[in-house]
Amino acid sequence: MTTPDPVPALANFTHEIRVGWGDCDPARIAYTGRLPWFALEAIDAWWEHNLGGDGWFQMELDRGTGTPFVHMSIDFRSPVTPRHRLICEVWPCKLGSSSIAFRVNARQDGKLSFEGKFVCVFIAPETFTSKPAPPDIRDIVTPLIRPE
Repeated sequence: MTTPDPVPALANFTHEIRVGWGDCDPARIAYTGRLPWFALEAIDAWWEHNLGGDGWFQMELDRGTGTPFVHMSIDFRSPVTPRHRLICEVWPCKLGSSSIAFRVNARQDGKLSFEGKFVCVFIAPETFTSKPAPPDIRDIVTPLIRPE
């Protein structure tokens, strides 16, 4: 579930994730491999929110722009469990000539669960080669950039 903010251009974007029993490992916390999955789901929701409903699928197939990841890093701060919704705050922190970096801070019950940095490059899907950020995407992203 995505919760758009009342003033999208100026406010924080958050994406809510229901952590279920199937996301957990025998330690009764979310399996580590699920945490990047949750973060990427939140980034895709961020794109959908800011591109009029277009997420990665539409970006690649309809807009001719892929955004594969070239970097991911996550610091774990507290266990993720099914007890509370996981609220992922997403924002772009850097827009390069052909790349974009996102921060994702995820909280449960107000407590920071993990924080991460994710970098994608803009590519032409048909050749899988780097290309500049499309002007319409640059116009949308630039005013939303916040410091890390």
